[in-house]
Amino acid sequence: MLSGIYDSLHLNLLGLSKQAFNAAIKGYSYLVDAGKIANSKIISIIDFSLPSSKKRLFILDVKNYKVIFNTYVAHGLNSGKEYANNFSNIPETNKSSLGFYVTSDTYLGKNGYSLHLRGLENGINDNASKRDIVMHGAEYVSENYIRSQGYIGRSWGCPAVPYALHKPIIDKIKNGTCLFIFSPNAAYFKRSKILNS
Repeated sequence: MLSGIYDSLHLNLLGLSKQAFNAAIKGYSYLVDAGKIANSKIISIIDFSLPSSKKRLFILDVKNYKVIFNTYVAHGLNSGKEYANNFSNIPETNKSSLGFYVTSDTYLGKNGYSLHLRGLENGINDNASKRDIVMHGAEYVSENYIRSQGYIGRSWGCPAVPYALHKPIIDKIKNGTCLFIFSPNAAYFKRSKILNS
């Protein structure tokens, strides 16, 4: 049972909230059954209930019960400073979007090696492609930045990861894995057709 992963991997000790994990597994299971996930071995969870100074990206191997990566991840500039509290699906808002995504192909862009993300939730994150919401590496996602500011730098809405880890992370999760961006946001939980299925 996937629900056993939380306890067996001691994800509570790493800081992942039980609410985030349960929602992620519920949506992931629905999407796998619906044939939307090409690679069901891996799930990535971003827990925005945590401040950006904490390692809030969790990449899990659900077949072999392993934590592959647990590291820092940025939120959008206009989503908040230390915490991400404001979300949007609208272009040019520089805010993060919650919900379920499927990873797509990689490319070389203005932020270097990057990963396309496809939002799966209508009205919540389905403008991700139009908004150029991708995963990429960033120098401002670092412990040095936390030491000087108290939080990491922010993106234009992309889940940017530490520059030193972006290539192995992207190569591990590309081409059809599930990514879930969580916040204990009542409006999202009410609107998500995937979680209310």
